[in-house]
Amino acid sequence: MCLAVPGKVLTIEERDGTRMATVDFGGVVKDVCLEYLPDLAVGEYTIVHVGFALQRLDEQSAQQTLALFQGLGLMEEEFGDAWEQAAEQAGEPAPAPSPPAAPTAAPAAAAPEGSAR
Repeated sequence: MCLAVPGKVLTIEERDGTRMATVDFGGVVKDVCLEYLPDLAVGEYTIVHVGFALQRLDEQSAQQTLALFQGLGLMEEEFGDAWEQAAEQAGEPAPAPSPPAAPTAAPAAAAPEGSAR
């Protein structure tokens, strides 16, 4: 699924004639093209889709949307695991997945072989 995700503009610079920003999406930082919003400023929030800032957004709406996406698990679906991405960028192996939680109820005792329950 590809979402339009709100993020906060951290830095702005021109790269090869294109206005680009570093944008924070609730802890995941990505480069974003600002050509559709040439007057967007550092500290403002924007909605980003496939690497392009599409619309300015107020902070409260951005925070509410990020919290909703996070609660629904859509941030990881959209951006992947941030720890895994950081390890990849650092040239390190991805961290091992967390082991599954132990069952809370004790399993029933097994019946002796050959007996019916």
